[in-house]
Amino acid sequence: MRNKIVKNILVAVLIFISILLFFSTLSLPQKEEVAKLTLNDLAKGINENRVSRIVVEGEIIKATFIDGKKGETKKEVETSLSETLRNFGVAPEKLSQIPIEIKEESSLKFWASILLPSLIPVIIIGIFFWLTFRQARSGASQVFNFGKSNIRLFTPFKDRITFADVAGLKEAKQELMEIVDFLKNPKKYLDLGAQIPRGVLLLGPPGTGKTLMARAVAGEAGVPFFHISASEFVEMFVGVGASRTRDAFATAKRAAPSILFIDEIDAVGRERGAGLGGGHDEREQTLNQILVEMDGFEKDAQVIVLAATNRPDILDPALLRPGRFDRRVVLDLPDLSDREEILKIHARNKPLAANVDLRQVAIRTPGFSGAELANLVNEAAILAARKGKNKIEQIELYEAIEKVLLGPERRSRVLSKKEKEITAYHEAGHALVAACLKHADPVHKVSIIARGQAGGYTLKLPSEDIYLRTRKQFLADMAIMFGGYSAEEITFGDISTGASNDLQVASEMARKLVTKYGMSEKFGPLTFGKTQELIFLGKEITTEKNYSDAIAYEIDKEVEKLIQRSYQAAKKIIQKKKGVLEFIAKTLIEKETIEKDEFEEIIKKFKIKKEEIS
Repeated sequence: MRNKIVKNILVAVLIFISILLFFSTLSLPQKEEVAKLTLNDLAKGINENRVSRIVVEGEIIKATFIDGKKGETKKEVETSLSETLRNFGVAPEKLSQIPIEIKEESSLKFWASILLPSLIPVIIIGIFFWLTFRQARSGASQVFNFGKSNIRLFTPFKDRITFADVAGLKEAKQELMEIVDFLKNPKKYLDLGAQIPRGVLLLGPPGTGKTLMARAVAGEAGVPFFHISASEFVEMFVGVGASRTRDAFATAKRAAPSILFIDEIDAVGRERGAGLGGGHDEREQTLNQILVEMDGFEKDAQVIVLAATNRPDILDPALLRPGRFDRRVVLDLPDLSDREEILKIHARNKPLAANVDLRQVAIRTPGFSGAELANLVNEAAILAARKGKNKIEQIELYEAIEKVLLGPERRSRVLSKKEKEITAYHEAGHALVAACLKHADPVHKVSIIARGQAGGYTLKLPSEDIYLRTRKQFLADMAIMFGGYSAEEITFGDISTGASNDLQVASEMARKLVTKYGMSEKFGPLTFGKTQELIFLGKEITTEKNYSDAIAYEIDKEVEKLIQRSYQAAKKIIQKKKGVLEFIAKTLIEKETIEKDEFEEIIKKFKIKKEEIS
């Protein structure tokens, strides 16, 4: 609205300036200097044969003299030139020797000079009122367009995306291929009495490619693909959401066979009758209209509704019942092979060095989504450009991983000699304990260069994708967290605040082992505490205490026991291998970074064998 007003004002200003320029051209002063004459002077000049040419424009007489000078005078209105000059004593034979040109006065210039001064104010006022009424008409028309959906049509033949452009997600593609086949050959299914699912819900964490997969379905099927965000249905006016829902579904039906894609459906599909301070009437009315529209499809309606969300747990049960979104396609985080394929897709238009191994990059990125991997490759390209390279090398890809995980390097943060030494021994303690424990993940990098909020870091990653974690793995992780704390304590006889985050994570992990995972030796397979979720806000807000104070005391003791066990295991390793700790720390002080291969050489040099926590 604001942009339209500004545009109209600019148009009015331009029109006004154009009129002024036009009027100014009509009254431009003469470029040549013309002397003012009297009729006596003109008559005398003619009699003396000093006039070479005469031009008559209405009442104006313009004379050009033999010496090149020009003069101008006026005659009587209703008298001819010859009569006027004869009255002033000019002989006819003298006048006949001079070429005389008669010019008609421009009517446009005449009327413009008369009318424009009075018309310009009227024109400006008229333009102002025209723009005002035009704006009012557009505002009135928008009132009646509130009920229209802002649905957009994606043409599958422009920037077409197919399943070949989506790496991994084999099971999801297989599920969606049935939808594609139905849209291409509906008769095959309808003849057998089969009903293809009317609604398909794409579930998965953020960045796993739900929207990309929906576009791939449209690209494969070659049908119109309408997409809209669920948040666009809801307005401040009551009933607008339901009206827009009806319009969106009607538009999709008119273009059948087609696909209607509703992104982030949890914006209107949250469970009704729950939440702080009651429900949201407009949102619930919109949800009710979606339920009616989906259940009101004809048997042979060739419209598939795709929806995407990363919070299926808060959706209304009526939305998930058979006949609506009864098919759910889960898009998981990519595994090792899928991550490699995703990296290859995003590296297509980027020049990679010959020694780049995307498999190694995939190994270092467990838990990364497709969007994060795309961001990683882009960050690597930016780093290579910053260094003035014309190709992306392996080192830029590794640096991009750390930048995505921890943040950019902060080399401007200068540590004192003492702080640098403490940080080096702290990170060396983490790395050494990880190298000595049997169930710990391999160390890929140790650095004392600050990144993000971390003063240093030890990057340890699993060698393969892990979906389940055992009690021994948790204990090993906790012991690694105490590695830095123990290294500081044994080396300097004091501890710093650098271990605060390690202690916090270790304490939370120990409490989960006891209360959530049932991994306590004392309590066995029992869990404690009941999590309550506020559906309206869509996140955990509290945990109900469903056990007595006596049990709470025992839980605290068990948590303390696990923490002490991990701490003593880390301390024992640091005390036994103090020489290795010192070697790693001094290497870090000298080089600031130890990569995986160099670290493994150090471990082999000191013949360190892996052990379990006793």
